[in-house]
Amino acid sequence: MNDKHKPETNENKVDISIDVYPTTDHTRVYQNAERAIVPYDPLQFYMQEIKRYDLLTKEEEVALAIRVREHNDQAAAFKLVTSNLRLVVKIAMDFHRYWTKSLLDLIQEGNVGLLQAVKKFDPYRGIKFSYYSSFWIKAYMLKFIMENWKLVKIGTTQTQRKLFFNLAKERDKLIALGFLPEPKLLAERLDVKEEDIQEMTQRLGGGDVSINAPIGHGGKEEYSSILPDRAVDIDEQLSAAEDRSLLLKKLEEFRQRLSEKELDIFDNRIMSDNPKTLQELGDKYNISRERIRQIQSRIVNNIKKWLREEIPDFDEEFSDFIK
Repeated sequence: MNDKHKPETNENKVDISIDVYPTTDHTRVYQNAERAIVPYDPLQFYMQEIKRYDLLTKEEEVALAIRVREHNDQAAAFKLVTSNLRLVVKIAMDFHRYWTKSLLDLIQEGNVGLLQAVKKFDPYRGIKFSYYSSFWIKAYMLKFIMENWKLVKIGTTQTQRKLFFNLAKERDKLIALGFLPEPKLLAERLDVKEEDIQEMTQRLGGGDVSINAPIGHGGKEEYSSILPDRAVDIDEQLSAAEDRSLLLKKLEEFRQRLSEKELDIFDNRIMSDNPKTLQELGDKYNISRERIRQIQSRIVNNIKKWLREEIPDFDEEFSDFIK
């Protein structure tokens, strides 16, 4: 089998548990820092430490990655990680420019992403490791920023996560070009809805407020009193239960009208959570898959016709069932 298409087995799984930080006598450094004229800077100290590790060529990366993947070589994994620590810092600086003051925290999260990249990297695909690992590094940094920006998460959908990362950058670009970064223009540039821009701007700009905080200065009413109740009304719940009961009753009546073969297709293909394949049913009755599909289609059409006759306003009340 070609090496480029090797399947991933248990032997290929990588178990990496290494310390990405250099082993240095930090106690001595801190003691000296107390007597130093210039205050101790942990970031500068870290930068000096990671400069000790040489960068790798693409060929060296591939050779090390193969050792990690095939033999779970911890020394090779350590070299892959440490040679790319400067990449983590570079990406962290880009994020730090827009989103957070916790640069060392970003670097730490990026290092975790780098470790994941080493575990998941496939050297047989011909992709450069630094390019591949940058996606893992950015993903872990972005996750950290979004989870720590506020007490309440602000990026819960794909659109929101995209906006969170790109909104400030795009706003700065427009200002630099002499444009007023209005929501409509930002929405066009980022290919999202104007409402999404306004919502994210409010989320980023507004502070966290307790729902038990009073409304206004000295107010007696709390914010919790004006929040909408998203619970389903009891009448709606009862109505939905009655509709479901009626639908099940009518479906059971419809079953009685089916032949043995149709009933088998109805129960084990149309209504089953784990439906049998067309091939399985075709083999059972010694007919083609296409014939099974035709019978299934006829049953479905007959169900809809039957239910429309038996249940008033069926199309309106059970629109999801029709789909």
